[in-house]
Amino acid sequence: MSALAGRAVEVLLAARPEDKIALSLKLAEEWRQGKIAEIGQASPPLRPARPEKPEIMAGGKMKRRGAAGSGKATMIHALAHIEFNAIDLAWDIIARYGDLGLPRQFYDDWVRVADDETRHFSLLCGLLKDLGAAYGDFPAHGGLWEAAEKTAGDILARLALVPLTLEARALDTAPPLIVKLKQAKDEATLAVMQRILDDEIVHVSIGNRWFSELCKDKDPAATYRDLVGPHFPKGLRPPFNDEGRQKAGLTKDYYQPLASGSEPQ
Repeated sequence: MSALAGRAVEVLLAARPEDKIALSLKLAEEWRQGKIAEIGQASPPLRPARPEKPEIMAGGKMKRRGAAGSGKATMIHALAHIEFNAIDLAWDIIARYGDLGLPRQFYDDWVRVADDETRHFSLLCGLLKDLGAAYGDFPAHGGLWEAAEKTAGDILARLALVPLTLEARALDTAPPLIVKLKQAKDEATLAVMQRILDDEIVHVSIGNRWFSELCKDKDPAATYRDLVGPHFPKGLRPPFNDEGRQKAGLTKDYYQPLASGSEPQ
């Protein structure tokens, strides 16, 4: 398949991490170079192909992890699993919504996101290798892709729930982890985490830009709350990295009214 959407499906159908990495990086490069001109249409799977490992467990059964000591490998593995899913999430949005007549910049942006997420996953796999571990060695949760399934038929809901909520959570959790890594003088992991944080601010801003664009005459913040609120009946859990979210264009009126303990709107 020579069109972008069809090639994105090829990435989604690659189960082995090394195959997914290779196909993702190649596709992103060919798109940037103009070797692929057509966006096209495709029928992506509801779920992408997955390797035999890691074992997928319910989020509540996952063990706590830390930035140092015996928990370091499990922490990095958990982050790698998020990035592995993020590769597919970016290609899925390209393949799934290729027939909506969206501007070419939409696809340029999500190809960039897919490329970044692939490089994040590779960097984290490198950190795992340095610890004598590999992706698949520890259990992982499936929450990110469950959210993708729930929003497969609605691009506004997909943007609200995935980049603007679940991926925006990285903006909240990364700074405290970076502080711990600095205290531990873990320069290798620190460099990777700082790069991921910087890139994720851009990714959330991309999600926010297209969410606002596609809201048309609707109020984006109110629409976000209407779409996200039902998925979080107990509210969004603070604390929030207001500064990082602000950089991504995600102002407090999006998420603060949904915070746990907030008064009903």
